[in-house]
Amino acid sequence: MTTRTSRLLIVDDNELNRDMLARRLERHGFEVVLAGGARELTQRLKEEGADMILLDIEMPEISGLEALKTLRETYSPIELPVIMVTAKNQSEDIVKALDLGANDYVTKPIDFAVTLARIGTHLSHKRAQEALRESEERYALAARGANDGLWDWNLQTNKVYFSPRWKAMLGCEESEIEDKPEEWFGRIHEADRERVKQEIASHQAVSTPQFESEHRVLHKDGSFRWMLSRGLAVHDSSGKALRMAGWQTDITEGKVSDPLTGLPNRLLFTDRVARLLKHAKRRPGYLFAVLFLDLDGFKMVNDSLGHLVGDQLLVGVAARLEKCLRATDMVARVGRDFIVARLGGDEFTVLLDSIKDPGDAKQAAERLMKAVAAPFVLSGREVFTSVSVGIALSNVTNYELPDEILRDADTAMYRAKSLGKARYEVFDADMRANVMARLQLEMDLHRAIERKEFSNFYQPIISLAAGEIVGFESLLRWNHPTRGQLAPEEFIAVAEETGLIRELGWWNLRESCRQMSEWRAGYAAYSDLTISVNLSPKQFMQPNLIGDIQSVLSEFGLPPSALRLELTESTVMGDPSSAIEMLEQIKALGISLAIDDFGTGYSSLSYLHRFPLDTLKIDRSFISGVGDGKNSEEGAEIARTILPMALNLHLDVVAEGVETSEQLALLKSLHCKYGQGFYFSKPLPAADAALLLAKKTTWRPKSFSAASGNT
Repeated sequence: MTTRTSRLLIVDDNELNRDMLARRLERHGFEVVLAGGARELTQRLKEEGADMILLDIEMPEISGLEALKTLRETYSPIELPVIMVTAKNQSEDIVKALDLGANDYVTKPIDFAVTLARIGTHLSHKRAQEALRESEERYALAARGANDGLWDWNLQTNKVYFSPRWKAMLGCEESEIEDKPEEWFGRIHEADRERVKQEIASHQAVSTPQFESEHRVLHKDGSFRWMLSRGLAVHDSSGKALRMAGWQTDITEGKVSDPLTGLPNRLLFTDRVARLLKHAKRRPGYLFAVLFLDLDGFKMVNDSLGHLVGDQLLVGVAARLEKCLRATDMVARVGRDFIVARLGGDEFTVLLDSIKDPGDAKQAAERLMKAVAAPFVLSGREVFTSVSVGIALSNVTNYELPDEILRDADTAMYRAKSLGKARYEVFDADMRANVMARLQLEMDLHRAIERKEFSNFYQPIISLAAGEIVGFESLLRWNHPTRGQLAPEEFIAVAEETGLIRELGWWNLRESCRQMSEWRAGYAAYSDLTISVNLSPKQFMQPNLIGDIQSVLSEFGLPPSALRLELTESTVMGDPSSAIEMLEQIKALGISLAIDDFGTGYSSLSYLHRFPLDTLKIDRSFISGVGDGKNSEEGAEIARTILPMALNLHLDVVAEGVETSEQLALLKSLHCKYGQGFYFSKPLPAADAALLLAKKTTWRPKSFSAASGNT
């Protein structure tokens, strides 16, 4: 279940300051909206809203003070906190800003820790005030409807008066409920009962100013209704409680309904699933299904069109889901035995009761996907979306709790997403085994870092003209205690998802630099040897990246020119402007930069020339078919396209995956400068790689068979 994070609006005419602060705040979980000036501020606030504004004082045309004055005509400091950003010597402006209603200020250059603390303080105060206001409003509403269910408990006689309305709220006639406390407590849900008794006892002991409790009470129809019960006790001079009186209000709708779509929420949904699980245990062969739906690409709608349109889309999807199920033959056949719920964010669930076989659930999933696929017209424009659906059947396993079958439906949904989205998958035992295996791998990965189970292998990079080793690519290996040696493709994805890739990446970089420093010092013929290290997207986004790299190089006395950092296209194309800025900083250190697996990602040539790169690494898939019939010509054409382009951009090219003499001949004819692959050597442990250097291993330029005595 997801919740909306706090949204900050940064107003600053300096784009660099604005973007750098935005990135750091986003890494701390904030949504950030940007405005380049006061005029743009008004429009951004109107379109996207904000929980807080960071407003620069010094801006052209309209100053931050003027903008603040205008804001305070509409928003109070509680409704919209504003933190002013100013230079240290602008004390007079700070005083003016505070007089105009600014909540706080920070000075340039910005101390991020202080800024983060002040943002947190004012957001907490804002939320507390909003919660207080909501509580007061709810109390006023409950008080106005107090006559809905009055009760008066004489503690001396232990008799309770329940008003006719109190009894009717539980579906009972006046004669069906006696004047005993057990009539109330006996109907309270067993999970809430002791808590309610403790809350009453605390108030009677004057530990709390009033009795107030939200709890479930059994209705005559067998369902539980959520009640808000409030009351006050009367005490004698010695402090003994003599009487308690109060009222209860039915708050079921608010507790179990999603406020945006009006659908049942998680609370009601899980309650219904719990009932069906109990029912299924009493009736062998009984079958129901839980469908877990997640919109595909919903974040893109929110980011590009705004949260208002996103909310409209959710409302539209909810309406279609309900309408679709009501209209299906399957539902008509089994009756109105379904519930559509919104768990939160863009997650919906469907409960199908009394289905005949798994095909009913699949049929429902297909209709739901078809219903959502039609375009939505929102704010005058067409918006398209799709859903991925996971199906969990009640007979797959011996489910005990609602969360267990929800978990499995969620797992099946993620499986559907991984297979291409806009489809459904049915949960089965194999899927659970895969999930457990993935969980075990994650646990093993945590322990592996602690136990130092990782090592680097090194694959030589060869100069195709000279046939000599000019560098190595460092490749991480996991020496798993039971599964043996694991290649990166078997664990890197999990490391990325869990965030462990940062620690792994830095270990890999540090060990690679240590090893290269040792080799350059130990083999005079290879004093210009380079080491290529992969940099993960999460490492690339770290704010202290430059300083950490410098520290590693300094620790081992390795010159920056000895290090080449390899990044994938997706790493730099996610946010090209920020990537260019970071790459230029790395380049300024003297470190070489390479795009790895070129051609498999975005392949945006319009951006390629803007990046301060030194090398393109051609993915092995583009030359793997050379010398193999039809694929040979296709591979050759791709290579003939990429290599001249790289030469025109003054970029070196390293061809990966060179395995045959035909591939090598093609690359040499196209003036490819470097190659690596099994034709030369597989990735080697450090000791074996050192043997290549000790023997001064070379490959003859003409035949490229290993030189005699140097293999």
